[in-house]
Amino acid sequence: MTETAPGKVDMEKLVSLCRRRGFIFPSSEIYGGLSSCWDYGPLGVELKRNIKQAWWRDVVQGRDDMVGLDASILMHPQTWEASGHLGGFTDPLVECKSCHLRWRSDDLKGDKCPSCGGELTEPRLFNLMFKTFIGPIEEEASVVYLRPETAQGMFVNFENVLNTTRKRLPFGIAQIGKAFRNEVTTGNFIFRCREFEQMEIEFFVKPETDKQWFDYWVEERINWYVRLGIKRENLKLRPHSKEELAHYARECYDIDYLYPMGWAELEGIANRGDFDLVQHASSSGKSLVYYDEGTKEHIIPYIIEPSAGVDRTALALLCDAYGEDVAEGEKRVLLHLHPALAPIKVAVLPLRRPWPPWLKRYMPTCASTGWQTTMMPSQSGAATGARMRLALPSALPLTSNRWKTTRLPSGSATL
Repeated sequence: MTETAPGKVDMEKLVSLCRRRGFIFPSSEIYGGLSSCWDYGPLGVELKRNIKQAWWRDVVQGRDDMVGLDASILMHPQTWEASGHLGGFTDPLVECKSCHLRWRSDDLKGDKCPSCGGELTEPRLFNLMFKTFIGPIEEEASVVYLRPETAQGMFVNFENVLNTTRKRLPFGIAQIGKAFRNEVTTGNFIFRCREFEQMEIEFFVKPETDKQWFDYWVEERINWYVRLGIKRENLKLRPHSKEELAHYARECYDIDYLYPMGWAELEGIANRGDFDLVQHASSSGKSLVYYDEGTKEHIIPYIIEPSAGVDRTALALLCDAYGEDVAEGEKRVLLHLHPALAPIKVAVLPLRRPWPPWLKRYMPTCASTGWQTTMMPSQSGAATGARMRLALPSALPLTSNRWKTTRLPSGSATL
């Protein structure tokens, strides 16, 4: 058997693999699917859950300066007025006069339609928030929006968290949750979707320490991806120019990953200054200040925001883990995933029939450890190597009434 190192994979191969092996399916596929909406299958949902658990363990449970939050998707409409989303959360939209496809004008390299070469309309601004209604009557008084980011839920709960946890600066609030954006241009598989999941931190610091903490989080976040198995040469830091900085940002870096379509944002780290707390304090009439008992000062903290996407992280991990080998003249696909992320941690392999009656009783025991476990029956008692080729962090072949534990020597899971 010969094996090649994991390398770059084209997107078509990856989409095909994910569909065949139960990682990701097109949403509502029996009805023809829905553009840029995806369903995570049996293996995909475990991978996604493991990513979120790894993030939560490292940024919340493993630190004494961070607490968690799970804010509502629907928020008071005034939230989005104060944050600037109602007035400024827009993309420039152009439409082809021939084929009527629509594009973000800032994504285009020329002044012609990328699909048919036709003439484009003048750009017009398009708000990215999904609008819906509370109550039975669709009137303006009941308009609400599906949140386009999780961050605002943490800002408006700043005082609640401060009063109930008695945290002192610096401290952070972390949240994992769904967000929704009516993107003009979607695509590249799960890279840009209209429904996606975020992992965000809002880290509150004293204003004079913002640069120190910004640099800390930039380094910490890129190292997190490396610890999960992404090769460092496939990651790079890209600073935002003054022209592309968001209206709230004092400084911003993107962690870019080398996806099949090229370098693109995996995570953003922004120094938001005091913009958000000032805006919400002004709009709500509530004081969102921190009282420093040491200096006897009232402070409006600055905020450092590392913002990652679960879906983009899953895509980067799948791309980076992809590899192929040749066994007995047959090309096979492998995913070299970190053991902590492997969708299945332990395989139980009964090599003989009938199975011992006590065998299934041990499956809940494995599950209680937090291991994702599967049991794969033999075919006519054939030897494991002749029956299947399986690579996981741990395997438990069972002959007669004895366990034999096998672990991969490489320290990484392949599936």
